[in-house]
Amino acid sequence: MEKFTPLGFLLRLLAAIALVFCTFNPSGYSYYHWVANGLPQVNPASVVVGIALLAAWVVFLTATMRSIGLVGVGILLAFFAAVIWMVVSWGWLDPRNPTAMAWIMLVVFAVILAIGLSWSHMRRRLTGQADVDEVDAK
Repeated sequence: MEKFTPLGFLLRLLAAIALVFCTFNPSGYSYYHWVANGLPQVNPASVVVGIALLAAWVVFLTATMRSIGLVGVGILLAFFAAVIWMVVSWGWLDPRNPTAMAWIMLVVFAVILAIGLSWSHMRRRLTGQADVDEVDAK
């Protein structure tokens, strides 16, 4: 197995950010906006890209759910909600700014996906225990 490094986590985080931001972001340049602006017509390129994005989402979400599960996702959501609340209470963030809040939520979602993709590696480094998926049904 390859050794898990901070660079490995950073690469997973960048991949998660790319997936999330390519799917939707408030800038108006995303798959969502591309398809929504072309409706009711759909072109073949948007279908191909949509299927590729769907496949990536299945991989990322499956890996996240297998590694940290719903409880882990819930704990991470609660943690990031508390951090955002703290930052708002300090006056560093205006919760009435929907664009800023959307960007923050998208980054939080990408971080959760990156943690989900990396958790088995981090757990093995922290505890010495490896996660193994059973592939043989007896």
